Amino acid sequence: MDESTSVINQVKTDIKKRIAEAIDKARQKGDLPGYVEADIKIHMPAKPEQGDFATGVAMALASEMKSDGRSVAGAIVRYLSLEDSWIQRVDIAGPGFLNFFLSTGWLQEAMADIWKKGPVFGSTGYGAGKKILLEFVSANPTGPLNVVNARAAAIGDCLASLLEASGYQVSREFYINDAGNQVDVLADSLEARYRQQLGQDVPFPENGYRGEYLIDFAKELIEEKGDSILELPDPERHEWLKQYAVSRMVGKQKQTLLEYGLEYDTWFSEKSLRDEGAPEATLRLLAERGFIYEKDGAQWLKSTKFGDDKDRVVVKSDGEMTYLVPDIAYHKNKFERGFDHLIDILGPDHHGYVSRLKAGIAALGYPPESLEVIIAQTVRLIRGNQVVKMSKRGGEFVSMDELLEEAGKDACRFFFLMRAPSSHLDFDLDLARLQSNENPVYYVQYAHARIASIFRQARQEGVVPALGPNEIDFSLLREPSEIQLMKLLAAFPEEVYEISQAREPNRLINYMMNVASAFHSFYTQCRVLGEDKELSAARLYLARVCQIVLANALRMAGVSAPEAM
Repeated sequence: MDESTSVINQVKTDIKKRIAEAIDKARQKGDLPGYVEADIKIHMPAKPEQGDFATGVAMALASEMKSDGRSVAGAIVRYLSLEDSWIQRVDIAGPGFLNFFLSTGWLQEAMADIWKKGPVFGSTGYGAGKKILLEFVSANPTGPLNVVNARAAAIGDCLASLLEASGYQVSREFYINDAGNQVDVLADSLEARYRQQLGQDVPFPENGYRGEYLIDFAKELIEEKGDSILELPDPERHEWLKQYAVSRMVGKQKQTLLEYGLEYDTWFSEKSLRDEGAPEATLRLLAERGFIYEKDGAQWLKSTKFGDDKDRVVVKSDGEMTYLVPDIAYHKNKFERGFDHLIDILGPDHHGYVSRLKAGIAALGYPPESLEVIIAQTVRLIRGNQVVKMSKRGGEFVSMDELLEEAGKDACRFFFLMRAPSSHLDFDLDLARLQSNENPVYYVQYAHARIASIFRQARQEGVVPALGPNEIDFSLLREPSEIQLMKLLAAFPEEVYEISQAREPNRLINYMMNVASAFHSFYTQCRVLGEDKELSAARLYLARVCQIVLANALRMAGVSAPEAM
């Protein structure tokens, strides 16, 4: 078996090959015209009575041929070879669906594949090592991370894990916005708090950052340096305080993300990009390529040439560059580091920014489709059916730290992945803390823990048999709930790949909920530890491979897989 793909993919490939050969034979015999191309798509029906696999290719061909779907399906079935395959029969259903019913041999091989691969089951080689840079969160270093940052972190890290499992080389990156006006305001805000903590009566900057965290930083600074910072001359003091504040805040953000289970490969500094003159070099290159012009004393990028709704100012009339230039320079730097594809996860206020950024990289000669932007929408926290608007600690927003303290890492990760990134999300704090099956993360984790409990009970009773594909009688697993569970488990590698391509990690949550539901049904309907030792062994084997898949899926979501609850 090809280790870079899955059993289910090989089954689909085999069915497609047999259908293609049948269509060719039907054409040779004159039963089908020779000029129609067949796009054969195989799917797994939701209902068991519709077979293990199905396709609507006959209807697609019939539409092209101006013919009847059932008659085309009949021609395909007439020439379809079932020799040396798991296919037992093919039914024609409705307007021309082909429903394939297979022996359980393919499920036996799929379960053996899970058993063999263990923690890496779900991984494939479809991405062929393509290098992807995934940048997400990238919050300003001017305050603690908030709940929208927490959602972006969950989405980004899960998507990175899904892409890695699909055979891509993925690098996680956090862009530190440590240049520009906001960090100057941060330095001024810290200086005011520093002086106030030293007993000086100084006003706080009107546009300053008022969070309690700067008072904490000021107290810590006094413990470290006393009042010695005031002895520095003005420009030097401002620069020192700026670097100190950014360093402390980035350190705090890193710690929060570590507690969230997230480690970045790279923390990339905007200041380092500016220090090496990258924005100016990028601007010169854009001008050399003929995409900069002057108007009204400013310099403009010809972004409309690349699909933007209007040209954009890159250098204002006072000579200051707009933020677009360093952003284009940053993405140029990403390509220069050897990445094939860039994915940015941005906040809901960046919708209008996407087209101008794509235009900028296109003007540099990079394919605009090599930059992909995902917008993570807003979050509302709900407690007791009321929207939570303010922090309990007197800040202007609920911080990510507060959310983690109240709801816990697992619930936060899981809940933030329950909706598509493009959808607004209501985070129910009461539900997230609930220790019952009403809580979706508890429901999935409990399925994993229940399997662990079954094996503990089996060991206590001294009835743990030798397990493995060669030790059990697979033919004993024939109950509908057993078959349904095995089909779901077999589909995991294809689900992972399809979810990664759709950039919809919420579908991983749906998959886990379906697996947990199928396991609970199996557990309710099929006695795992019974008097029939061979049947118990087969069901323990199925429970174990289900546990493997749940653990792997939970890990991709950044959620723990508990052994007991």
